[in-house]
Amino acid sequence: MTHEQFHVRIPLGTAVVDQFLGLKPHPTICQATYIWIDGTGEHLRCKTRTLDASPTSIEQYPIWNYDGSSTGQAVGRDSDTYLKAVAHYPDPFLGGQNRLVMCETFDKDMKPTEYRIQRTVSSATNHRAKCAQIMKGIAHQVPWFGMEQEYLLLDRDGYPLGWPKNGFPAKQGPYYCGVGANKVVGREIVETHYRACLHAGLKIFGTNAEVTPGQWEFQIGCCEGIAMGDELWMARFLLHRVAEQFGVIVTFDPKPAWCITSAPTFSNRRLVEITMGEWNGAGCHTNVSTAAIRAPGGMKHIEAAMKKLEAKHQDHMRMYDPNGGRDNLKRLTGRHETSSVDKFSWGVANRGCSVRIPRSVAEEGKGYFEDRRPSSNCDPYAVTGMIAQTCFLGL
Repeated sequence: MTHEQFHVRIPLGTAVVDQFLGLKPHPTICQATYIWIDGTGEHLRCKTRTLDASPTSIEQYPIWNYDGSSTGQAVGRDSDTYLKAVAHYPDPFLGGQNRLVMCETFDKDMKPTEYRIQRTVSSATNHRAKCAQIMKGIAHQVPWFGMEQEYLLLDRDGYPLGWPKNGFPAKQGPYYCGVGANKVVGREIVETHYRACLHAGLKIFGTNAEVTPGQWEFQIGCCEGIAMGDELWMARFLLHRVAEQFGVIVTFDPKPAWCITSAPTFSNRRLVEITMGEWNGAGCHTNVSTAAIRAPGGMKHIEAAMKKLEAKHQDHMRMYDPNGGRDNLKRLTGRHETSSVDKFSWGVANRGCSVRIPRSVAEEGKGYFEDRRPSSNCDPYAVTGMIAQTCFLGL
């Protein structure tokens, strides 16, 4: 199958056909789409069920099950795995009384899922359970988070959207916050996703084109405590669903490879690290504050947090991508606005540090700090939970 058979026409202005045009949503029945994180720790799954009425509280959603052996979270001989609703939002695709439901995953003993089929040792796939406990322990400090989600749009052959099929685009420079068909691609997806987030009630702060062509960013926050993870995962789900309608793939990999699909046999296919050259990778910068940090004199609390983060640097790096830190090795090289993966650093207005203190924060002596280390495919539950545990738990 040739690349041309996968090629998405640009611009993406073709109207998406509504196959149910004229059918109004049912006035009382609720289609509840349960959404969860699978055994990879970075990909999402979903399925939908009918409820007689739209629940008014999260407790009204019934616990549901799924085949965990097909998602890398159980073995076939004992595969029933459970979904427990933790947050729900209006469904921008189905409208009416229908809801999108973020879920936690539990094993046969109703313990947070830990099994991954890809590994020989157990590893958590439900980081929300621990994160929720940590956030409960620091609730009196009123922790706020905001996360900047970068991602890359791909054609269906896995090649970056808008890139020449047999070459590369012009070097970085004109693409960041760019305007014009020669600078940006995929704005239709970005704007549709923005509207979907607003309809769902997510705290989307904004969006912009990023440094690499075909790369974009959206920001979610400020969110308090556990809501940060819930909302970012839901925003990712909405982005995948929107991109589906345009025949485009979204990748959160910090430096995605490209599979040459036209090779005659599977064994002859090869991965090309197409974005490993002079291109910025993708991250998920995480902005953090507490009531004390936002109050006058908050800078001293930021400085105290820096010392704690430095002492736990390697522990954080292992939690800042879903593969124990291996994904971030491709991105955190000390180049392309990143810090070194091996050494912790912080500074004012320095985008080459592990943690950046905005200049306005340094001048006002209060505000927030930005941890620039998390990978674009990180689990926000793992990231915010780790930061909260290191910096604030026990205070």
